[in-house]
Amino acid sequence: MIDEVAEKQGIDKSLVREVARQESGFRPCAVSPKGAEGLMQLMPATQAQFQVADPFDPKQSLEAGSKLLKSLLDKYHGDLSLALSAYNAGSGTVDRSGGVPDIPQTKAYVLSILTRFLQ
Repeated sequence: MIDEVAEKQGIDKSLVREVARQESGFRPCAVSPKGAEGLMQLMPATQAQFQVADPFDPKQSLEAGSKLLKSLLDKYHGDLSLALSAYNAGSGTVDRSGGVPDIPQTKAYVLSILTRFLQ
């Protein structure tokens, strides 16, 4: 499924895989303390934006998460650090900080994904 949605969005399947690994540990029924749900840990507003009917359906979560990731890569002109920061902390936070925000969790999130992705 990861390969299929990544190809459909025109993004690297390894990147989608590492985001899913980091977000949920590949657990489709994961729920974060902040309310993010599913494999790609999408917040309810993001689920609505991408018309996700069931956030715990792995395919719907992967499709929406991949679309979000693609839109962030486009917004930040392919800059992986900024796109991943925005996936984690929100694009408004990234825009206000002018780069990767000085949030320990976000910095660790970006570093963890990039370390595995770039190997």
